[in-house]
Amino acid sequence: MKNRQSDKDTYSDHHTNRWLYAVHIGLFAGLIWGCIRWMFYSMKFTTELPGFLMEPFFRHHFLISYWGIVIGIAGFTVFSIAAALLYTALLGRFRGPWPGIFYGLGWWALMFLAAGPLIGMTSRVNAAGWNTVLSELCIFTLWGVFIGYSIAFEFTDESSREPASAK
Repeated sequence: MKNRQSDKDTYSDHHTNRWLYAVHIGLFAGLIWGCIRWMFYSMKFTTELPGFLMEPFFRHHFLISYWGIVIGIAGFTVFSIAAALLYTALLGRFRGPWPGIFYGLGWWALMFLAAGPLIGMTSRVNAAGWNTVLSELCIFTLWGVFIGYSIAFEFTDESSREPASAK
């Protein structure tokens, strides 16, 4: 049988590196939600390319191809890593899913209402159609919740670091 004092020492010595954890969350957020964006595009729920973030850097014709989709998901993954690091810096101390929801909605507004149409990454909201607008809104909201709630849960849930006998 293990010594209870050694269990306590093990849990009290556990410290997660905030920045490395944010990179991991951003990596998985980009891969998961980038692939979901690709599936939504394939099923015609959205007309925005999976690689819409790469639109200023690559030709539209290339982004429609197989390698363009791979580049698009990779670009969304890099974007998600940067967004997770930004979330950690600005909102990492807040609890619950609401900061993540607002974070995702904020990024959607930036991408589809402000910067995206301005630099040619996305079409204007009034020209995109309801399916595209609502699909992208849902994806970005859930993407924000994934990033925000994962980070909030790791750094505000102190009960998980206690030994089982203390619960």
